[in-house]
Amino acid sequence: MARFGPVLTAMVTPFTADGGLDLDGARNLATYLVANGNDGVVVAGTTGESPTISYSEQRELIAAIRDAIPDASLVAGAGSNSTKTSIKNTEMATEAGADGILSVSPYYNRPSQEGLYQHFAASAAATDLPVMVYDVPGRTGRKIETATLLRLAEIDNIVALKDAAGDPAETANFLAEVDPGFEVYSGDDSLTLPLLSVGAVGVVGVVTHYVGQVMADMIAAYRAGRVEEARDLNRRMVPAYGHFAYDDAPSPVPTKSMMNLLGVPVGQCRLPMGPTPDDMELRSKSVLAALGMVDA
Repeated sequence: MARFGPVLTAMVTPFTADGGLDLDGARNLATYLVANGNDGVVVAGTTGESPTISYSEQRELIAAIRDAIPDASLVAGAGSNSTKTSIKNTEMATEAGADGILSVSPYYNRPSQEGLYQHFAASAAATDLPVMVYDVPGRTGRKIETATLLRLAEIDNIVALKDAAGDPAETANFLAEVDPGFEVYSGDDSLTLPLLSVGAVGVVGVVTHYVGQVMADMIAAYRAGRVEEARDLNRRMVPAYGHFAYDDAPSPVPTKSMMNLLGVPVGQCRLPMGPTPDDMELRSKSVLAALGMVDA
């Protein structure tokens, strides 16, 4: 179970003060994450501000992180709303040393279900690596329907789903029909425990930047049958869930603030995700206090 490990973090991309790619910061962050409860990372996903990262920057980022965490899982974001670009990114990520591919549903252009199927099938055909399909209709504007996911699961190297659709009941329906070897990862930190209850194997998280060990302990407790312990650990993380995003600070702005506060420099977001609100550091400190990680 959990071929990439139960806890992966959709890693923010560190930038320098002038907005350049900070490769040393990326190596440092990846090493920190693996040392603090994560089995690996997802690089250059949407939390990593992939729409603002160039093709060459993405290739450099994957190679640098591969060097930093040679024994941990590295899944590379390679999706696009252009199938041609998704194929190119997938080929590049494969050559750069990724262990797997995260392929997000095409955003904005809202393709048909058949268009979605053809897009993912073409992208998966560009690699021999395992592929995780990413369904996040709140950002893409189009849900990948269960029937389409079941068709995609028949493709040999499409082996997992990052599920950010927010509907555990429908996830249960999917898992009841799909081959038992197919894996579902929660794509929403706050729904990880509910999704574990219907058969998910882990999480591709964001708050796992700083509560990765608690998340790992929660998953381990649930899988060992210690359900009340898992519930207690989930309750501990509730303040972090609320710090994921705000109207005036969309993800990953709060997470970057938190990592900078914790002494793991990641810089600021590139536009259009900024600017960071003036009180964001105070909000982050409040969350750390609520988590018991610093004194109130």
